[in-house]
Amino acid sequence: MADSTPEDRDEATTPDDTAAADAKSSTDEPTTDNRPGSGEGKDLDDTELESHHSPALIATAVALPVVLIVAVLVAAFIALRAPVEREPLALGPVPAPAADGPACQALLPALPAELGDHTKATLAEPAPPATRAWQLPDGGDPITLRCGLDRPLEFNRASPLTVIDGVTWFQVRDEAGKTGTWFAVDRETYIALTVPDGSGTSAVQTVSDTINANLPARAPTPGEL
Repeated sequence: MADSTPEDRDEATTPDDTAAADAKSSTDEPTTDNRPGSGEGKDLDDTELESHHSPALIATAVALPVVLIVAVLVAAFIALRAPVEREPLALGPVPAPAADGPACQALLPALPAELGDHTKATLAEPAPPATRAWQLPDGGDPITLRCGLDRPLEFNRASPLTVIDGVTWFQVRDEAGKTGTWFAVDRETYIALTVPDGSGTSAVQTVSDTINANLPARAPTPGEL
């Protein structure tokens, strides 16, 4: 029997060597693990997470509560600014023999719709002739003007007079001390302006300007002592 050479021994392989080579080859090949928690599954989860937290979605989530708060504030502001529906103001009649005279006919259309914070009020029917009134937006005691009156009983030679913007006024306080009535005593007819306490003198000044612009002045004629 011939002896084998070293080259022949190197080329010869045994079944055990072949199996070992196959096992090594299978170990070296890359594998794909699709089990939950594997690398590929983690990449998909990160993509979904990014899509749920995109900048546009975050901006919308932040802006929505702000928009709702602004809408509530705007609605509240509009509600506060909305005019209050006032009931017609009932005023009792007083003697006014010159209410239909030319002086009152010239004065009443020229009176302003606003006296400071007071706005023109609707008078309940039957309304006294030659009369105007103004109230605050939420109502309350009105400012009233009556034109064409008789001379006040309290107005005499000893009465103190006040000149405001060219108009001579005589003031009478009511018994409760809650209002004061100013009588313009230097025009063709007597004009009474009743102002609630705390309203200041702006109403008297505004009405003085209107009287002075529409009715000529004349010397007062007080009663006797």
